[in-house]
Amino acid sequence: MARTARPRSNSSAATAPPKLPSAPRTRIGRSVIMLPSSAKGFARLDVVQPSGAARRRIAVIGGGAFGTALAIQARRNGAAVTIWAREPEVAAAIGAVHENALYLPGVVLDPAITATSDLARAVAGRELVLLVPPAQHLRAVTTLLRPHLSAGIPVVIGAKGIERGSGAFMSEVAAATLPATAIAVLSGPTFAAEVARGLPTAATLACHDAALGAALGDVLGSRHFRIYLSRDVIGVQLGGAVKNVLAIACGILHGRALGDNARATLITRGLAEMMRLGRALGGAAETLMGLAGLGDLVLTCTGQLSRNLAFGIALAGGAEASRYLAAQRSVAEGATTAEAVCALAARHGVELPICAAVNAIANHGADIDASIDRLLSRPFVTETPGLAAPGAPA
Repeated sequence: MARTARPRSNSSAATAPPKLPSAPRTRIGRSVIMLPSSAKGFARLDVVQPSGAARRRIAVIGGGAFGTALAIQARRNGAAVTIWAREPEVAAAIGAVHENALYLPGVVLDPAITATSDLARAVAGRELVLLVPPAQHLRAVTTLLRPHLSAGIPVVIGAKGIERGSGAFMSEVAAATLPATAIAVLSGPTFAAEVARGLPTAATLACHDAALGAALGDVLGSRHFRIYLSRDVIGVQLGGAVKNVLAIACGILHGRALGDNARATLITRGLAEMMRLGRALGGAAETLMGLAGLGDLVLTCTGQLSRNLAFGIALAGGAEASRYLAAQRSVAEGATTAEAVCALAARHGVELPICAAVNAIANHGADIDASIDRLLSRPFVTETPGLAAPGAPA
């Protein structure tokens, strides 16, 4: 799809991204991937069989549920893992009792996983950094991280959302704050508790550089944590952001007992909104029909562990949005993302009625029943405009 959006330094586009500078490659294990570390040289990420993963040294920036789950997964693969947690008590508990009781209670961590609230210590000597703070805090965290991160160390972003105010995707935030860094994004139907327990899970890892993406997939993936590769960085991130907004809407329907037919309709028409915005931004429809789009959408709109679904149910029961969110330990990203998504859609002339209704309810106090009535009162249209008969409404 052709891009109609403003130029983005880390976005997907109709043409292939600029190739990395060529460099000699030597064979170590499977291969060696050369990454740009600065204008003067390269850093090296060795790609080896899973049995060699113990040589990987990984920092996980973010001690929430998903960051902890990714740390557990990386350790299962044999990596040496350090978690950076903003709260000193979380880091101390991981070190002392090998549990993140605040965000992932009941899951015992491998004693070899260390934790700290010191960013410099967390990334010292690391070969790979996983960025998993709340989406709206990624800019602040990576700004603090920049002086301590060696040039050429790749980062994988696990935060899902669009930055409020700027409308920037997480990869764009990281590109601005960590300009000498190779960036990939990880998204898909990945409830943290299930990843931590080792239940079968699949996710999409998107990176403009296919060789780097494959190397990262080898480091992070396993039989029970399957990695599918993509170069559609924008599409993967859009799916991971918009699904949280739509999950709030599904929670509202559930809370108002509007039935399974309504939920199926909302998921389907929500996917149509996701794909319309993706088309405008240059994302691929195939991406949004995959794990990072439809897969994550179905999970977040139906799974009992979904924080955004729970938020919608609470709203339907009369909870005040700001008070509910302030009382939660873990972040429901959908409320802030709703505002950012709607602003981004308006900028590109894309209509998103469901997302707009969620934004109005969650951020501006709109009446739920009136918002539902407006959605149900919309005119009938052609479901697939590209296949419409001549003269049919679009």
